[in-house]
Amino acid sequence: MARLELIDLSKRYGEHAAVAGVTLDVADGEFLVLLGPSGCGKTTTLRMIAGLVEPSDGRTQIGGTDVTYLPPWRRNTGMVFQSYALFPHMTVAENVAFGLEMRKLAKAEIEVRAREALRLVRLEAFAGRLPRQLSGGQQQRVALARALAIRPDVLLLDEPLSNLDAKLREEVRIEIRELQGQLGLTTIMVTHDQEEALTVADRLVVMAEGEIRQIGSQRDLYERPADRFVAGFVGRSTFLDGRVTGPGEFETAGGLQLKCRDGAPGAAALVLRPERLHLGGANMDNRVPGKVEFVSYLGPVLELHVRLSPADRVLVQLPNRGDAAPAVGDEIELTWHRDAGMVFAE
Repeated sequence: MARLELIDLSKRYGEHAAVAGVTLDVADGEFLVLLGPSGCGKTTTLRMIAGLVEPSDGRTQIGGTDVTYLPPWRRNTGMVFQSYALFPHMTVAENVAFGLEMRKLAKAEIEVRAREALRLVRLEAFAGRLPRQLSGGQQQRVALARALAIRPDVLLLDEPLSNLDAKLREEVRIEIRELQGQLGLTTIMVTHDQEEALTVADRLVVMAEGEIRQIGSQRDLYERPADRFVAGFVGRSTFLDGRVTGPGEFETAGGLQLKCRDGAPGAAALVLRPERLHLGGANMDNRVPGKVEFVSYLGPVLELHVRLSPADRVLVQLPNRGDAAPAVGDEIELTWHRDAGMVFAE
């Protein structure tokens, strides 16, 4: 366990900046998630922390020690790869013990640590099996046990659940979060999956084009996104393009006159979260007729695509209460409070 500091960390490939001046301070025992689309620099950042990629500029400190140019095996970081990276010819126990053997620990200690790591991930009974005899979820837990066996100062997870099916992914991410909390491990995870990030993180770091766009809690990023990119990437949103015409007044591209939070006059986008829109209701600032164009049944919620004007369409999420729901072609009235929408200048 240790504090991790990234200080103006950058990586350039020729003229292209894969990572541009990333600065982070991760507390001892914190679970931090790097979130962003493919190519945003999150995996490159993780690999620089691990020592697998040498930075062009900046520093990495673990527990107050500068490890920027130390090789991976001298950093005491545990890495779990997207592809598991298990040795197919080794048993589960041998895979878990591999990192300990590379550190030339005594055989007795290797056996104790490997057994303890397998116990943590509930795979003691599978120690003698080969990776091909395990399910995907079991293989991922072996990879996690191997990383934990070395007792790392920092645990690094590179898209660790992307190869699992949806149900198993949900189970394993909860297991990882519970285990991380139990051990108090400083952990950095990379993912492009919003739900995954929102489930496990103490704090999230949203990245785009090699830069940090916002750092904060789940609530910070969802309720108070720093810009249009974060608003669109974290959670579902509808963007209505138009302009702020006065204090709390917004005109959409389709000519709708809406009440909104205050914003600077001029071109802007009004961002609406789908669960903040309602069918009817009293004391609402905005009341707009619309026509249902598409309905998705998602179990606990219904998703409606509603046309408000030739140029304006919104996404609406309604709780599924089991009663009659709007159907395609229905004329409805949508309502929402002015504070439900966020305004971002163009």
